[in-house]
Amino acid sequence: MRTPTEPLALGIIGAGIMGERMLSAVLGQEGAPVRVAALWDPSPSARGRIAAAFPSVPVVADAAAVVAASDCVYVASPPASHLGHARAALAAGRSVFCEKPLAVDLAEARAFVAEAGGRGAVNFPFASSLGVAALTRWIAEGAVGAPRQLTIEVAFALWPRPWQADAAAWLDAPQEGGFTREVVSHFLFLSRRLLGPLRGLAARAEFPEPGRSERAIEAAFRAGDVPVVLRGRVGGTPHDDHNTWTLEGEAGAVRLRDWAIAERRGPDGRFEAAPDAMPNERARPIALRRQLEGVVRMNAGEAHHLATLAEALEVQEVVEAILAPGGSARG
Repeated sequence: MRTPTEPLALGIIGAGIMGERMLSAVLGQEGAPVRVAALWDPSPSARGRIAAAFPSVPVVADAAAVVAASDCVYVASPPASHLGHARAALAAGRSVFCEKPLAVDLAEARAFVAEAGGRGAVNFPFASSLGVAALTRWIAEGAVGAPRQLTIEVAFALWPRPWQADAAAWLDAPQEGGFTREVVSHFLFLSRRLLGPLRGLAARAEFPEPGRSERAIEAAFRAGDVPVVLRGRVGGTPHDDHNTWTLEGEAGAVRLRDWAIAERRGPDGRFEAAPDAMPNERARPIALRRQLEGVVRMNAGEAHHLATLAEALEVQEVVEAILAPGGSARG
């Protein structure tokens, strides 16, 4: 049994991009409240890569060994495997910190949320983002006034992005992948967290290449009482990954640009970054370390700021409605 002064024993299932990022966040934090108890990936080459790069990390034989060694299990494997690992961890009395989406099948996701209680959370790093904290402060201070419209735009030169090429088999598959699930979901969570429940969706998605994920989406819905316009596309931009979340109101506008940079619109109509704004490459590790602090509180049954399972399910419901064949509408 872990004592309050001991680091939380975190097990990691999945040694892909997110698993390695979380691993680096733990190991890169002096006096971290979390330690890596075990890591497993089904790929021998992935296990070998981790063992070579992080020799202090216990690389174990299977997922069951991760669960046995841990207080909390971080599930960073491809989406189709999320629920199996999460359920095994909960059955063993562990808590779960999971990547999104909760499941490939919505009915399974709903059942899992109903049965899991408060022993789980989902890794939406905007919950711990310094840029989002700046937006929240500005909104509270009246920089926007009464909100009138939210616009979300995402664009990619290619999908998957070049650094995701090793995971293209599922990241570009219509059942598990696509930029709406991988990227837009984060901005839907942000909208839900700052503005209120997501409802009244009308949307369409384009799948021009058989067997591959969407290449464009358009949607309109409401976050709380705020009308939202969402647009996303692959192609037509030189950027690997460009995104904006822009909230406009009667008193002004604020936005989050390229994942991390909080900006306010000045009297001249131009957006100006917060004085302490930093690019995502620098901001991401800070957010992940703050996420880990939330994991410790969640595991202890205390109040935390992480995305709840219910919030993650609401986001997934909207994502899957956007991607539904033939366009969609959701109340």
